[in-house]
Amino acid sequence: MAINFVPLDKEKHKDLKVAVNTSFSFAKNTHLAAATIREFAQLAATMPLVFIEDTNAKRHHVVTMLGMEQGQNLFLTGDSWKGPHVPMNILRYPFDVRPDGDKLGVYIDENSDLISDEGQALFTEAGEVSEFLENRQKFLADLANSEMLTQRFVAKVVELDLLDQIQIRLTYQDGKQRNVTGMMSINEKKLLELPEAQVLELHKQGFLGAIYAVMMSVGQLNRLVELSNDTENPIRSMQLSAVKPEEAPAEAAPNA
Repeated sequence: MAINFVPLDKEKHKDLKVAVNTSFSFAKNTHLAAATIREFAQLAATMPLVFIEDTNAKRHHVVTMLGMEQGQNLFLTGDSWKGPHVPMNILRYPFDVRPDGDKLGVYIDENSDLISDEGQALFTEAGEVSEFLENRQKFLADLANSEMLTQRFVAKVVELDLLDQIQIRLTYQDGKQRNVTGMMSINEKKLLELPEAQVLELHKQGFLGAIYAVMMSVGQLNRLVELSNDTENPIRSMQLSAVKPEEAPAEAAPNA
């Protein structure tokens, strides 16, 4: 069933309940998830973080790679998550926080399988926000604040021209090969060549640690290779390289 996010309304949704469980089946086809700066350190210990560009909106985003293929989430076995950390943008579901007029509003996917008669009520019989929903609203507020800070971080990285295109060359067990492109990461040489004053500014903004978290996380591509061993066609080998400006991508990575 198609996702249908609508503004949460205490009249329309007064009887709605949401199941609280550890099932992440809704994310089984999610191979990229938006990542926010306040979770970079945790995510970087488990999964790769890369930059992608939305050419239509002319904006860059930081995402975490959950798989090498479209519709592939290697961190899921059945409904269970394999790993200590789950991106906040997956944990928020079936809720979302989006612009609603001149402010941010809470939205809910009315078609979510997590809406259940056995779940947690969103509103009390008196029509007040339940404790469960109040906690979810706080989580969504933290997520929204982190996303705004992430946008400032990404803008600064782009302004300083620290990004380079990267590509991953995969060889599968059956001999098939493919290139995964359309991603960017921090160029360490460019970072080291920044003026001292600029580095100090990045540090004071809290962005320097985030930059190194992104750089270190690229090593977690090996974890995706390991996780692929549970698939029908595991990855046999992987090569990561920078893309020269004159090289046209063989296969563009899908958008988030």
